[in-house]
Amino acid sequence: MRDKAIKEFSRLLDIMDELREKCPWDQKQTKETLRKLTIEETYELAEAIIMNDYDSLKKELGDLMLHIVFYSKIGSEEGLFDMGDVLESINTKLVYRHPHVFGDVSVTRGASEVEENWEKLKMNEHPEYKPVLSGVPASLPATVKANRIQEKVRGVGFDWENREQIWDKVTEELDELKHEVAEGKKENIEAELGDLFFSIINAARLYEIDPETALEKTNRKFISRFNYLEQQTLVQGRSLHDMTLDEMNVIWEEAKSFDKDY
Repeated sequence: MRDKAIKEFSRLLDIMDELREKCPWDQKQTKETLRKLTIEETYELAEAIIMNDYDSLKKELGDLMLHIVFYSKIGSEEGLFDMGDVLESINTKLVYRHPHVFGDVSVTRGASEVEENWEKLKMNEHPEYKPVLSGVPASLPATVKANRIQEKVRGVGFDWENREQIWDKVTEELDELKHEVAEGKKENIEAELGDLFFSIINAARLYEIDPETALEKTNRKFISRFNYLEQQTLVQGRSLHDMTLDEMNVIWEEAKSFDKDY
């Protein structure tokens, strides 16, 4: 299996060389033009993971691998780095940040201790002062960013002692939101809603649930149920615009029985 992987990876590098030399489209690409496409490919990969579609997962991983090779090829053309440098960099990082595997460090508290050590070692790589949260990309979607922020600060010990404590925080933020809703000032409602979202994402992290995946599964479930509602009203020769909410809820409850795993 490893021999095949090495053979096919070498073939991909050769294909990329050919494409940059002979294909007009590939010749004109830059890291800037590829960026948007890479983001799309990453979301398509995430989609395959959520759908548990292994055939698509394999293909999307290949597409993402192509982009990695493409960026490396551009780097080599500019005399900055090549694929070997990229692989050497990640290999060196992985060995350094896993001293409990490749060194003589012992881990007694499982994965949480590994994550804490990872952040400490990461900071040691840059002895000059660097804010803990400086490594969180500004362009991340808000939900993903909130989760990453919380993971980062946990790595330096800023976290709840017991995960059950988060529910008091969620309740507190919900009460504050209700208060601002009663006051009616949109600016304050927005701020408190953001705080509530942040605390719920924190709860998801503490209970080892990916909030982005959880929300996407709910999105899909809602779409499926609403599609069923629309289809049933068409079968009955009716329009949603002419139905009461109670009438729609009857069909909505029927739709629940057809829910699949999302």
